[in-house]
Amino acid sequence: MSFPQRQKPDWLKVRLPQGPGWARIDRYHREQGLHTVCRSAACPNQGECWSRGTATFMILGNLCTRTCTFCNVQEGRPVVLDHTEPARVAQAIHELGLRHAVVTSVTRDDLPDGGAAQFARLVHEVRARAPGCRLELLIPDLAGNLHALDVILAAAPDVLGHNVETVPRLYPQTRQGADYQRSLDLLAAAHRRAPQVLTKSGLMLGVGESFEEIFAVLADLRRVGCSLLTLGQYLAPTRHHHPVIRYLRPDEFQQLRQDALALGFVHVEAGPLVRSSYHAEQQFEEAADACKLPKPA
Repeated sequence: MSFPQRQKPDWLKVRLPQGPGWARIDRYHREQGLHTVCRSAACPNQGECWSRGTATFMILGNLCTRTCTFCNVQEGRPVVLDHTEPARVAQAIHELGLRHAVVTSVTRDDLPDGGAAQFARLVHEVRARAPGCRLELLIPDLAGNLHALDVILAAAPDVLGHNVETVPRLYPQTRQGADYQRSLDLLAAAHRRAPQVLTKSGLMLGVGESFEEIFAVLADLRRVGCSLLTLGQYLAPTRHHHPVIRYLRPDEFQQLRQDALALGFVHVEAGPLVRSSYHAEQQFEEAADACKLPKPA
């Protein structure tokens, strides 16, 4: 099914990728056969982030078992799990000299633990090869498997993120296979079982939600102990994805940021081009200062 596309406003226009930092990560990405969500999900900040020398790695392959209508990651039957992947990503983090790495994944409902053991192995590999690097994980819902969550938390990442993505009413249209309460329960369990690990979530806006629904989700996230929040504009990857219903203005994002901070979030990154890992290092620095968390040398 094809949807009409709305014309993007000027504030959503981005510069083409360029510069030596972008070229270095682009080359490494291609030569080592690694996946980044920057490219697989067609992130609009790829040029800026890669030029700064930061990237979000994607593990567990590049085929997702779910068919979310907002996402550009390809769906299909995943390949056999690559057990060399954690070491290869950790080596890339070391060789690229990253101080704050973000690692996410496709959803793997075909795996009994949803890929939790792979996340844990990756944390251990990064700690061994790049001990000065902070590690932020953006995980799927693990089909609600809290034992799998414990496996990830036991590896001790610095930040544990899971995006609720949108308001509950829109889950049937946008997040087939996901469940809003399951996502909240996962974040609540992470905060309860490992309170020293910052928890983080995010929403994409402009898919048909109301401001009242947004505020209700923000309140839910605070109730489950979520400290970090990202709010960004949804951009339909193609005409076949869920359509953009509205483009929020930059001043609306700033008002939402103020509202979220008033609810008690430690740090809020909000803007039309904001994505889960946008300015992730700066987000952690500010949150660590506010929460008086130890920082690596």
